[in-house]
Amino acid sequence: MKRRRRFWRVVEKLEKLIDNGVYPIGTRLPAERELAEAYEVSRPTIREAIIALEVRERVEVKTGSGVFVINSGASEQSEHTISAFELTQARALVEAEAAALAAATINPDELAELKQTLDDMKQAEFADSADQRFHEIIAQATRNGAMVMTIQNLWKLRRSEPLIVAAYQDVCSQSIDQRLVEHTSIYDAIAKRDSSAARKAMHNHFDRLINALFAASEAKALEEIKRKTDETRGLYSISHLTD
Repeated sequence: MKRRRRFWRVVEKLEKLIDNGVYPIGTRLPAERELAEAYEVSRPTIREAIIALEVRERVEVKTGSGVFVINSGASEQSEHTISAFELTQARALVEAEAAALAAATINPDELAELKQTLDDMKQAEFADSADQRFHEIIAQATRNGAMVMTIQNLWKLRRSEPLIVAAYQDVCSQSIDQRLVEHTSIYDAIAKRDSSAARKAMHNHFDRLINALFAASEAKALEEIKRKTDETRGLYSISHLTD
């Protein structure tokens, strides 16, 4: 147990040095012997620490070359890019509960501001920003910092991931009136302090949105199939031989 505690202390110290830029991405860590002397532990303890760092994707062990610091964030992102469908499902789960909570905690000023976003949403040039503000007000009204942070992060993905931005743009531009109807239903439920109705209205909003995303995705897939079919038809057509 003592040696195990020692190697975790080494892991924590090395991670702090990596995070602080002492060992930048791409650089090689000191040799095993140097690390053992620096941290006053045995070489087996250093080996265990390196294994732990490798599992955490902070370093890569290259046989014959040494131990190198890697970009764990880039590795994780390359393994899995969040899709518009995943984001929408996550938003539905989190924001429906936020709406239910806000129905019980929202104050009159926030309710008035929420109503104003509905008026702003009627104007095309303000519709998208009003939409985001609508959801932010609900998050703030929960009085739950973790909920606010979670919803803010989901909106960052909504605004920054190119594929998600494109998918939402296609859908939202075709459903301006429906979007206003759905947000009005959410507002009405919150204004009535009806948590159950607020949750259901938010679920309905995202249910329509995710189905619209699927419809748009299917339409694009069919369009691509038609394009490839037309190319193949042109390639093998014999009409030009009989003219």
